[in-house]
Amino acid sequence: MSKKIVILDYGSGNLRSAERAVARHGVDVTVTPDWDAAVEADGLIVPGVGAFSACMTGLRSVRGEQIIGRRLSGGRPVLGICVGMQILFAKGVEHGVTTEGCAEWPGTVERLEAPVVPHMGWNTVDAPDQTVLFKGLDAGTRFYFVHSYGVRRWELQPDPMGHLKPPLVTWAEHGDRFVAAVENGALCATQFHPEKSGDAGAELLKNWLSTVE
Repeated sequence: MSKKIVILDYGSGNLRSAERAVARHGVDVTVTPDWDAAVEADGLIVPGVGAFSACMTGLRSVRGEQIIGRRLSGGRPVLGICVGMQILFAKGVEHGVTTEGCAEWPGTVERLEAPVVPHMGWNTVDAPDQTVLFKGLDAGTRFYFVHSYGVRRWELQPDPMGHLKPPLVTWAEHGDRFVAAVENGALCATQFHPEKSGDAGAELLKNWLSTVE
């Protein structure tokens, strides 16, 4: 039986390009807003483009934040992409307006401080040791970014008792540092677009799919 992957359709994101990129790995891919399909799939991908607030409105319209929470409570893999990563944080601030996110991680999505915004094009990343997403990829590997906002500070504090494995946070630079990817148990996310990142993105998706059972 091939792995069943759902790409959550909530009115935002590069759905078809993501669908094609994942399907190349021989898995069964469905694009749908359906609650049952999204909750029960082996793996869920949450894409996103555009404004944080608009994505959250669309996500809530299909109970997407509840779908993500339900899956994570059962340890079932979720991958957020671009704004689909951003909405996993506590809040986004755009043009002085604050919008609540899914709050899977503390932190604020805010405008990048850089000479040129948006950050558009290919960039390298600084991945930590023991990474799964970037396994087999060289340090100089480049990925494709398109965004004006990002998470510039990682705010999740370490578990003082040492019972919880800390997330693996990957960084990139454009003006200053911002979070480029996170690996946190069943929850992973990338600020860049793996589906638009050629062979490197294909390898990253392959690595993520290896975590899907």
